[in-house]
Amino acid sequence: MSMNRFILAFAVFGLAACSRAPEPPAPDVAAERSAAVTAAVQAQQTRFAAAPDPATADTSTAYQFSFPGLWTDRVPMTAFDGDVVLVVNTASRCGFTPQYEGLQQIYDEYHAQGFEIVGVPANNFNGQEPGSAEEIQEFCTLNYGVTFPMAAKTEVVGAERHPFYAWAEQQIGESAVPQWNFHKILIGRDGRIIRAFDTRTEPTSEEVRNAITTALAVQSSAPAASSLR
Repeated sequence: MSMNRFILAFAVFGLAACSRAPEPPAPDVAAERSAAVTAAVQAQQTRFAAAPDPATADTSTAYQFSFPGLWTDRVPMTAFDGDVVLVVNTASRCGFTPQYEGLQQIYDEYHAQGFEIVGVPANNFNGQEPGSAEEIQEFCTLNYGVTFPMAAKTEVVGAERHPFYAWAEQQIGESAVPQWNFHKILIGRDGRIIRAFDTRTEPTSEEVRNAITTALAVQSSAPAASSLR
């Protein structure tokens, strides 16, 4: 399939399967999710404040980059030195938005082993992330209880794309370029890209799980400070 047809196929799917807003959670569930998110954000603020300056990082690794944060001032990739990281461009009004649930599931399962997810909200594909920072925060908290780090809304394709995505393409080629929302890039404990997964690959799929567990099995040479969570 040509690249243009590939993009068109996703666009058609996005229009046909545009995700309806989930039903509001019960008050007790909303309160539980809000409390979990608040605790996670507080831990991230501490961890990110202590992270080394990305400007001092090895330029052959993802640690050289920092994203503006959704809940935090920034999301410095140096905070994840020695961890396995899945970087995912997200959207709130996409047919693939329910993948948030799967992302949170694998985050809960593997986080204690040194696994991180960085969600990167992007409005690049069919305008499916139009909301403000506050609206995205509320959506992620109430509907999915997202506790993994989230970047602020970011360009992931085109001339204005975040430098991380330009670097990723240089490292592994076209597979690193998102064609739609919920494209995934897996980074190993050494800060180098292992591989990318396209939008259609579910976070909980055997393919993704195998890649994560294999990457986690690699011994980290990162300093002890990177194990703070």
